[in-house]
Amino acid sequence: MSPVEWIATALGIACVLLAARRSIWTFPVAIVSVILLGVVVFEARLYSDALLQLFFVAANLYGWLTWRRTQARTGDVPVGMLDAAGRTRWSVAILSGWLVCGAAMHRWTDAALPWLDAGIAAASIAAQLLMAQRRLENWWLWVAVDLASVPLYLAKGLYLFAGLYAVYLGLALWGLASWSRSARGEWRVVAA
Repeated sequence: MSPVEWIATALGIACVLLAARRSIWTFPVAIVSVILLGVVVFEARLYSDALLQLFFVAANLYGWLTWRRTQARTGDVPVGMLDAAGRTRWSVAILSGWLVCGAAMHRWTDAALPWLDAGIAAASIAAQLLMAQRRLENWWLWVAVDLASVPLYLAKGLYLFAGLYAVYLGLALWGLASWSRSARGEWRVVAA
């Protein structure tokens, strides 16, 4: 395991802890973490995952700006939930992204596990965008991503990252509970 893998792991844990606490510092820490993670997964030929890390840089910049504006306006980072139609739209988008990316990676690359990698990537994109929008559903998606990522990284021999995603699973469950508690009394169901 390389020093880059160790640093990306430590920063990854820090950024999820900060997100669960609704700290705006989650975003700059995440940016550094995903850049380093991108290098590692590219070298492991997990191309969907590598492209995902590029997306995460942009998504974390978006989240940082969104949370800063909200925090400046309200003094807090309030949490909301999607309505049923919003959940349906996000589900269709995740499924579509999974099928398109998986098919592309299967057909045109030497990706190691194109379908599993693409499914994780599609759900991760949705989870990151929902986190930036402060929607509770992001944590449910992160739980699913973490459950799928552990066997993926084990299969590729990336044992530290497999351990990291096991830790992420625990943190995602904690984040879900924390955001649920903080949102009591401030629930807003919103369209997506």
